[in-house]
Amino acid sequence: MSAMESSLVKDNPLLLPLNKEKTVYDGFITVQERDFRLRILLPPDRQFKGARLHCCWQLKHLLHGYEHIVKQEVGLKSHRECRSIPPPQYYSQLISEMETLGWGKLLFIDTEFRTLRLKAEDSCGRQHVLTIKLKSKHPAEAPECSADLPVPLAMTWTPQNTLDQLHSQFLLVLESLTEFWDVLDEIDSKTWILEPEKASRSDTMRRIAIGNNVSIKVEVDPRHPKMLPECCLLGAEHVVTPLRNKLNANMHLWNPDCSVLHNLRDVLEIEFPSPATHEKSSFSVECGICYSYRLEAAIPDQVCNDPRCGQPFHQACLYEWLRALPSSRQSFNIVFGECPYCSKPITVKMAAQK
Repeated sequence: MSAMESSLVKDNPLLLPLNKEKTVYDGFITVQERDFRLRILLPPDRQFKGARLHCCWQLKHLLHGYEHIVKQEVGLKSHRECRSIPPPQYYSQLISEMETLGWGKLLFIDTEFRTLRLKAEDSCGRQHVLTIKLKSKHPAEAPECSADLPVPLAMTWTPQNTLDQLHSQFLLVLESLTEFWDVLDEIDSKTWILEPEKASRSDTMRRIAIGNNVSIKVEVDPRHPKMLPECCLLGAEHVVTPLRNKLNANMHLWNPDCSVLHNLRDVLEIEFPSPATHEKSSFSVECGICYSYRLEAAIPDQVCNDPRCGQPFHQACLYEWLRALPSSRQSFNIVFGECPYCSKPITVKMAAQK
């Protein structure tokens, strides 16, 4: 008798199999202190999901709408028993490997001893977490590893490997990314970051404030962090155009031996506002339509091009506003209309669908 069959009978002693294949069970269940006759017909794969129940009309009436719960209750413990439980050696080996690695590195382990979170520190003192999901055939089967990194985490594994060796591999991966994090840490500490609101170690983009409603979005390559990043200037055209011209004219001056922030200053010929010199509130100007700064994850990045206005708007707000006006016109995914504040011409692209 299989574990599922024995469990079905053991957990429901008034139900007995009627055929060799164990696909038909007959017996009684108790509902509201009364015993009712019940027959369960299982599909050939013997999964409770596809089971059919046969019973008298009184029981059908009582169970109306609850059939799935009956199937679940009858099958729940059976499924639990059928789940593969690792052999004792799995646990003894896991404890032995943790002793070698050091219990101080263990941040978390689940109740099934399958998922572990290990802490790791890179050479610059940054704290990282390695999540390891062990398979029931550990160490014969490679575990799943994940971490908050800007690149895919590639780990090599053989049945002879241990958690300690896995942790050492992770430290090598961290060391290969220290220059990338150094670049971003300098930008984070010496400029005002508009996006992302709370950067994680896997984020490669920073939107840096240059002035009121003017910013630059940089995408740093984790493998070549000191090379010229992908740059996108955002703001009113009369402010962005001179900066874009400087970026294009001075691009050849980029020096990979200097930091990204130092290079950006030289190439754009500007000083970035920093926490030491400016309040962030001077860059966090609200949207002129919804009167909030953050709309979900978006910040106001559509700016009126008239130098006397320069009012910022969320892309979604401006798009909906202009689309509702009879005087606006649309061409493909661009809407042409008037600025809600100064009535000068303004355009906006259709907000990207999530």
